[in-house]
Amino acid sequence: MYAAIHISPTPASVTAQIAQLPELAMPEIKKLWRRLYGDETPNHNRQFLERRIAFKLQELEFKKENRALLERNKRRIDALISHGKMQKREREYQPVPGTVLRREYQGIEYQVVATADGQYEFQGRVFPSLSMVAREITGTRWSGPLFFGLRERAVPKSKIKAKAKPNRGDR
Repeated sequence: MYAAIHISPTPASVTAQIAQLPELAMPEIKKLWRRLYGDETPNHNRQFLERRIAFKLQELEFKKENRALLERNKRRIDALISHGKMQKREREYQPVPGTVLRREYQGIEYQVVATADGQYEFQGRVFPSLSMVAREITGTRWSGPLFFGLRERAVPKSKIKAKAKPNRGDR
């Protein structure tokens, strides 16, 4: 059975709407496209349409000003003007509100949505950090940004293995 289309203005509903896209019949997908874009679908590729609809839903909901992003950009612009070069990026990575982070872990795909207040929605609950979400999923302590692929390991695994095994040619 296919779900009915319902578009409401709250972020939680945006998450729910995106999650239900795969359940909609193709005529419903096309109807939603016309409603969001005011035009016929450019093609009949379902995956393409679902992704663009998900983007548009998030864009409509989260296009509001993000104060933290505006302040961070202002600091970077001021640094560029005063020093004549860009400063190193801040370590802390904050995804844009509405960003859906996906990770497959032990054969199950998990989805987390970044909220406008800098927190993360996972399975209907709100978490203050990605690390807490990663811990909820794995049962162990993890760096959330590392777990969801937002940053790389400080030392790549290949270098760790290379250091652990002595090279026979060095003897």
